[in-house]
Amino acid sequence: MTKRLSSKYKIDRRMGENIWGRPKSPVNKREYGPGQHGQRRRGKKSDFGLQLMAKQKLKGYYGNITEKQFRRIYADADRRKGNTAEHLIGLLERRLDAVVYRAKFVPTVFASRQFVNHGHVMVNGKRVNIPSYQVREGDVVEVREKSRQLPIVLEAADSPEREVPDYIDADHSKMKATFVRTPTLSDVPYPVQMEPNLVVEFYSKA
Repeated sequence: MTKRLSSKYKIDRRMGENIWGRPKSPVNKREYGPGQHGQRRRGKKSDFGLQLMAKQKLKGYYGNITEKQFRRIYADADRRKGNTAEHLIGLLERRLDAVVYRAKFVPTVFASRQFVNHGHVMVNGKRVNIPSYQVREGDVVEVREKSRQLPIVLEAADSPEREVPDYIDADHSKMKATFVRTPTLSDVPYPVQMEPNLVVEFYSKA
């Protein structure tokens, strides 16, 4: 198991929030952070501390993306005209692993990255094994026929834990989903408050 994958159990506790809204989150039992110093009283954070936390939370939510990759996504958002924070969310939601997760083909975003990596997903009829692949509006994402009976797929489709957002049109009988439109921040069903504007402030000062 990679360091990034094994860290998912610590992310919620480090943030002090159940960022995926899952019943198994350790925050549901222990609200303090991980490690021997986790129970220390949390002091008031500086502006930099709040910006850093917002970045780490958003980065962690999408499968603990590496800093290099996350900064590249931010740079792309910053180059576009309009609201950088909204562009950042749109680019993150257009990642193939995020679309597979939103469509409820797999139970977690970590599982989604691995699922895509292992070649179980097709976009417009062609196999794509790059989790960061940017899906476009109108693209059809589907689970390969040989992979549709995998336990992880059946578990996710039947789970009442979350709903498919309206910017994705999913058909679980065919294991296909159409990416209808790029969402705005208010469209995305985050279980906790995300603050991409603070992420923009963090990088703009860097």
